[in-house]
Amino acid sequence: MADITASSVKALRDKTGAGMMDCKKALTECSGDEEKAVAWLREKGLSKAQKRAGRATSEGVIGSYIHSNGKLGVMVEIKCETDFVARSERFLEFAKNVAMQIAAANPVCLSSEEVPADLLAKEKEIFKHQAMEEGKPEAIAEKIVEGRVKKFYKEICLLEQPFIKDDKVSIKDLLNELVGVLGENVQIGRFTRMALGEDAA
Repeated sequence: MADITASSVKALRDKTGAGMMDCKKALTECSGDEEKAVAWLREKGLSKAQKRAGRATSEGVIGSYIHSNGKLGVMVEIKCETDFVARSERFLEFAKNVAMQIAAANPVCLSSEEVPADLLAKEKEIFKHQAMEEGKPEAIAEKIVEGRVKKFYKEICLLEQPFIKDDKVSIKDLLNELVGVLGENVQIGRFTRMALGEDAA
């Protein structure tokens, strides 16, 4: 069994923000492999997130971001269960990161469930037409459409988007990780992005 040092626990904690005992357990479970320990903590966060999903979120903050040129701004509602968590550094950092994500990636909606039906139908039609133009048989074209719809979700749905600071994780991964660390239900609510000279969506 790998010898888990205090420095390796601290390094994992600095990287993930998880508690010391959770980091030690993750490293023990993963034989000292830091990358596997990060994934283990992320999965733990996901199961915690699922357990806490139904709990009321009446506290939180409005995260904001104004671009340095003053011509692009974002406001996003990040909700949690207690005022104590709402004021924590990790929670506020998450709110800031999500606001920056919205500024940079310009999502249309929060999740795939919220994609307007007419927009999805239009995109599917375009994808199908493209596949048929490429000479693909009907059955293959349908599979291609499925793949391109998933890619489309990653472009327009905030939770599905790769994080701008680390494209190996999605915003949903970050959210689940945060739930695991803070031990509360955390949700992203409404958001708005304004760019000078652009019409409101």
